[in-house]
Amino acid sequence: MTNPEVTLSTEKVFQGKRISVRVDRVRLTDGTESIRDIVEHPDAVVIAAVDDQRNLIFVRQYRKAPETELLELPAGVIDPGEEPIVAAMRELREETGYSAERLEEIGSFYSAPGTMTEMLYAYLASGLNVDPLPADEDERIEVERIAWPRALEMARSGEIIDAKSLATLLLAESRVSEHFNLC
Repeated sequence: MTNPEVTLSTEKVFQGKRISVRVDRVRLTDGTESIRDIVEHPDAVVIAAVDDQRNLIFVRQYRKAPETELLELPAGVIDPGEEPIVAAMRELREETGYSAERLEEIGSFYSAPGTMTEMLYAYLASGLNVDPLPADEDERIEVERIAWPRALEMARSGEIIDAKSLATLLLAESRVSEHFNLC
């Protein structure tokens, strides 16, 4: 598919700690001009970590944007120059206190492609060992273990409402069922 939008101009209108916002003026294939607001966000990782008791490791934390506490799979931003798999291992250790003997990339997806540049890389982690790293100073996280079938129920019933967690559960479903003889 050819690019149906030609960028005519770009203006950065905001620079924050983690994100920036730019406004692109574009020309569509029919000659119409339009404006696109783009949030530039670093790529990130999300990890479906399964322990030896066949539980998924979740984190519960308050999220300011929606003003609510969410149950999520461990995740975090990829540092500049860092490989996604290295970021996944670091984030797993920072957020849950575990490292993984096996870490398999199971897919990738855009978080919100209509407005955001962020690509998420999803991993399945197993062979977990206690191996904590210090948590980020501004994070307040509670770790929760949830049995795989129950986690799927919670996703389907709307108890889990975090998009990256839902997408990663979908990507992990067949591999977890194969590896752990579940469902």
